[in-house]
Amino acid sequence: MTPLPPPAEELRLLDAELRQLDARRAVLLHRRAWLVHLLQPRPAPIAPPSPPARRPEATAPGVQNVLLILGGVLLTVAAVAFTLVSWGRLGIVGRSAVLGAVTLAALGSPVVLLRRGLRSTAESLAGLGLVLTVLDAYALHTVALPDTDGVGYAALASATLAVGWAAYGLTVGARPGAAGRRVSGDDLAPGEAATGGGRPPHAVFGAVRQGAVLGLRLPVPAAVVAAQFPLVLWAGAVGAGAHAVTAALLVTAAFDAVIALRASSTVVRVVAAVGAFGLGGWGTFAGCYLSWTAAGPGAAARAAALLLLAASIALSAAWAAERPALATGVATAGGLITVVAFGGVLRTVLPGAWTVPGHLACGLALLAAVRPGLPEPVRRGIAAASGSVQGLAVVWALPVVVVSLVGPLAQVGTVWSGAPATARDAVTSELPWPPDAFTAPLVLGLVAAVLAVAVRSAAWRPRALTGVLVLAWSTALSLPAALELPYAAGLSVHALTTVALLVLARRTPPPVVPVVLALVTSVDLAFLALASETATLIVFAALTALFAVTARQPGLGPVGAPAALGHLAASACAVGASLGWQPQHTALLVLAVPLLAALLAARLDDAPTTVSVEITGALAALLAVALTATDPPMLATVLALCGVIAAGTAVREDRRSVGYAAAALFVLAAWVRLVAWDVTSPEAYTLPVTVPALLVGLYRRRRDPAVSSWTAYAPGLSVSLFPSLLAAWADPQALRPLVLGATALAVTLLGARHRLQAPLLLGGTVLALDALHELAPYIVQVVDALPRWVAPALAGVLLLALGATYEQRIRDARRVRDVLGRMD
Repeated sequence: MTPLPPPAEELRLLDAELRQLDARRAVLLHRRAWLVHLLQPRPAPIAPPSPPARRPEATAPGVQNVLLILGGVLLTVAAVAFTLVSWGRLGIVGRSAVLGAVTLAALGSPVVLLRRGLRSTAESLAGLGLVLTVLDAYALHTVALPDTDGVGYAALASATLAVGWAAYGLTVGARPGAAGRRVSGDDLAPGEAATGGGRPPHAVFGAVRQGAVLGLRLPVPAAVVAAQFPLVLWAGAVGAGAHAVTAALLVTAAFDAVIALRASSTVVRVVAAVGAFGLGGWGTFAGCYLSWTAAGPGAAARAAALLLLAASIALSAAWAAERPALATGVATAGGLITVVAFGGVLRTVLPGAWTVPGHLACGLALLAAVRPGLPEPVRRGIAAASGSVQGLAVVWALPVVVVSLVGPLAQVGTVWSGAPATARDAVTSELPWPPDAFTAPLVLGLVAAVLAVAVRSAAWRPRALTGVLVLAWSTALSLPAALELPYAAGLSVHALTTVALLVLARRTPPPVVPVVLALVTSVDLAFLALASETATLIVFAALTALFAVTARQPGLGPVGAPAALGHLAASACAVGASLGWQPQHTALLVLAVPLLAALLAARLDDAPTTVSVEITGALAALLAVALTATDPPMLATVLALCGVIAAGTAVREDRRSVGYAAAALFVLAAWVRLVAWDVTSPEAYTLPVTVPALLVGLYRRRRDPAVSSWTAYAPGLSVSLFPSLLAAWADPQALRPLVLGATALAVTLLGARHRLQAPLLLGGTVLALDALHELAPYIVQVVDALPRWVAPALAGVLLLALGATYEQRIRDARRVRDVLGRMD
């Protein structure tokens, strides 16, 4: 139970409470009288509203803190000025007396102020006292110990100040408060009166009696700051080497870590944590630099000892940390530092090519430390460190994989120039080989093995297996070049990898990744084989057969069938080149691929496989056309054969639309043939299009009388009439305009006879324009012979005639529209 205060003190508190109650009662009575007067029936003047009270722009504690801080700063400046400027004007006794008296006064005042509850003032004077102790140390060195080494003296002074400040901060204000002291504003929350702010008087008084006077907050954090310098300054004073300075940094960081984990004050923990991270980071960086630049095992071992010290500090802090995220991050850093420590020693013992594998082995060894007895955040941190090392090792090996994958593309420029001696020569004709990288396949294989064994979670297992597959594929792809195997051995490894991936795709439920890797490997193998004629023929044939067999497996048809056709097209090109044929003649062999694709597509029941086969056949046809681009007669032949294949495809019920492509191919073939014969007459190009188009239109109208004449006949007629009209306008001879006019007249009469709009209007338009072209010279002669006033006069007469017969012409236009509307 809370003890009651003495009777006299309790009586004083009760009197204060009664006075407040009387004052509040008077205010309420005054308000009640005004409200009664306001509610009376007779009109009464309304009391003016009281002006709003002005709010202070600054709170009392804020003003207090600003004044105290400003006062402390001014006193500190004055003390510094006195020490640096006025120090020499006093004797040794006077100097000691003045500085000592001021320091003692500044350090002793907070004791009295804390007992009176003036915490902020006490903190300001305590800060001044700390600064004065620094000035005392400076003055002592300047006057009494001028010949002492400055760095060594600074180390001793900082250590002394750190101990003294810590003792001062932990001692001052640690005693319990005197019983019955008065309650001040610093002890109460803002807004509470001296009587307790609504709390019972005995509760307020009991809290004061039983609470201890809070100690100073500034000296202990300042002591932690001062403790950062002694060891480092001492190492510099004795002329220690880089290893000793690094050790001093790490030991200080360990001291900071202990304080950050054990201290009860939040400010002290924050200051210590900043020191631990800062000095620990610098010490770790210095240790890594010493390890990397170590010339022998001895120097590397000394650097490793420093790094292991840093790692032990990090892991111990992670073990004791309360926040899981912080513990995981610090444990990760500790694991990485451990790898650098042991890896640096291995670097000086092993050849340069084994540096990364050595670090990888150290990273993999970290997984042995992931035991159930460790805290979960520490286990995650160590596992993350091991994973980071493995990831960096894989990144180091990636250039080898890229060179092995992209290097064979350079064989396109030197086809059949001769088989290289080794697989590395085959991939480095244009790209440089990374130095000391023959161990890259070993790195990739180790990471793949660890990933396959370590990841057992059901959620992550499928992703891990995918990563294992990609890493294993990268290992197999880069192994021949890394080991400088013979060229034939490199081809064999690529071929076996392709086969293994296709077998795995058959047994894996989602075969996407194995199939994609198999396709990439087969393409890489095909380019790699271009160095030798024999290898090209054998590899292309083998890949065609391999993917043909794969296409028969369930689920692999959409990939295997087009891949087989693609390799078959490449084989056709290779066979043609081997026989010494020209590209235009090789195109005839390539046409076997679209023919085979069309036949297969007609027999397949799987829609995705059918579409992929047809697309591959179309691409092979484009390849054949490209091979004959420089030979127009052969190009016409290939286009015609492509049209035959397209026409055969259009026979299928679901591929009727391919008939348009077949017609276009036939027309292109005819045009190319005409170009080859140096035919310049447009009718030779348009008639092969017009006749089939008109026949198709006639066929459509017979099957469906509702088809418009514009749909049935307009395309065919336009293709012939308008190009011939343009040629007739540029032809000085009379034969072409005469034949064109007769043809247009015939088309117009047929349109009128069968009441068809398209022939009637198209033929009539061409006939009128052709007649205008024929009469144009005579019209020009007549116009030149007439006076100049004839043209304006004829225009005026025409306008008058049009105005006079406007209504009649509208009636005639309506009749013509009705007549055309009754036509088909």
